[in-house]
Amino acid sequence: MTQLSVCLLVELCLAVGVGGLFWPDKFMPVFDVLMFPWVATSRLVRTHCIGAIAAALLLVLLLR
Repeated sequence: MTQLSVCLLVELCLAVGVGGLFWPDKFMPVFDVLMFPWVATSRLVRTHCIGAIAAALLLVLLLR
């Protein structure tokens, strides 16, 4: 059960990461709410999405 939850978390991180890299304008409203005091820009969204992909890779290494 633990491996299944880690696999689902990896898939979620990859989906958010790749989606944010391809369509940062569609993720902009989400980041406006999540990062309230700061203005969400395309650069900020892309940086966070690259971080999500890095987190997914770290979780994959955790599975091995």
